[in-house]
Amino acid sequence: MTDQCRCAGSSESAQGGRPRLELADVVREYRSAYELKYTLTPTERAVLDAVERCRTAALGGHVDVCLDCGLELPPSYNSCHNRHCPKCPAVAQAKWIAGRLERVLPTHYFHAVFTLPAELRALAKAHCSLLYTLLLRSAAQTLLELGQDPERLGGELGVTTVLHTWTQKIEFHPHAHCIVTGGALAADATRWIEARSDYLFPVKVMGKLFRGKMLDALTQAERRGELRVHDPSRFAGLIAGLYRKDWVVYCKPPFAGPEQVIAYLGQYTHRVAISNHRLVAIDERGVTFRTKTGQPVTLDGVTFLSRWLDHVLPSGFVKIRHFGLMSAAHATTRLQAARSLLCRTTTSSVAPTTPQLAPTQDLRTAKWRDIIRILTGIDPGVCPRCGSRALDRKPLPRTTPGARAPPLAA
Repeated sequence: MTDQCRCAGSSESAQGGRPRLELADVVREYRSAYELKYTLTPTERAVLDAVERCRTAALGGHVDVCLDCGLELPPSYNSCHNRHCPKCPAVAQAKWIAGRLERVLPTHYFHAVFTLPAELRALAKAHCSLLYTLLLRSAAQTLLELGQDPERLGGELGVTTVLHTWTQKIEFHPHAHCIVTGGALAADATRWIEARSDYLFPVKVMGKLFRGKMLDALTQAERRGELRVHDPSRFAGLIAGLYRKDWVVYCKPPFAGPEQVIAYLGQYTHRVAISNHRLVAIDERGVTFRTKTGQPVTLDGVTFLSRWLDHVLPSGFVKIRHFGLMSAAHATTRLQAARSLLCRTTTSSVAPTTPQLAPTQDLRTAKWRDIIRILTGIDPGVCPRCGSRALDRKPLPRTTPGARAPPLAA
């Protein structure tokens, strides 16, 4: 540990600039101590390596020199592009949202959250890929089954699920966020059945159905050998006990329209367990960070890394999934039928929009420079002194981990 406390600059964070304290600094400070106590999996090791090296000389980079005024800009180091890195989600997030715009329907939406009970958290850590998949699938099936009920809507909903595994204090807390259309398409695709603007389904009914689907899926997985347990009788007792417990499910008020859905998806889909701007200090006590509500939390460095690594996803795991009308199978068929029906009945212009890079270019195919310009207002292809675009790029070789990338010019 260094003698002086390292603190994040509050003014810099408030202005949206590069924070002075990053997750990479925590990794460099406490990784050795963590590895003395715990054994890293190959996936965890790869994630720590990526975060530690992101935007440093270890990954190489380039230096731009303006051919008009001669200004040599500070080195720009390459990003790791790891989905767990708090510095790398912006470009991927923008491209993903642009790709989803064409599937957003001009209707109101609901936000439902399905949470695994605490008794299943140990099982989820040991079999995370299986448990996460069953969580997302059971949540979506719960909504789709209730939507198909003729006593409720009697049609097919559109559902997008997003896995989250953390609380504000980065504790392990697996839950699924679901964005649900405020209506359903009839089986014959001739009618759009609109849900009430303030109500989707009873949360108690959702909780019971979700509980049954999840526990049945776990039981079947154990019987097939996909879920290996040391004590089958104890596992059976766990399942029986969870059938008697109320499961936490809630449904938030609906969004006002498609534009809010797009903004919400962008906020949630590529979020990581903790952002750099929430880090406050590294000192003799360990790591201090703030919750979203501003509450300071201090953990010793090894505990902090342990909690953070709990949220590393299995390699190749898909955390965002689409069901019902939003599934890929319906993208050009039933989803389009629903959009046509809604567009006939709507009286206002609610088609989703997004900032355009150029008349013939969109975010899905845009280069990273153009996306950075849209997101930050800074054009990395322009000389900050004279405004010239005549920049000569000189590549930098990869070296041992060194200085962090400099902040973008104001």
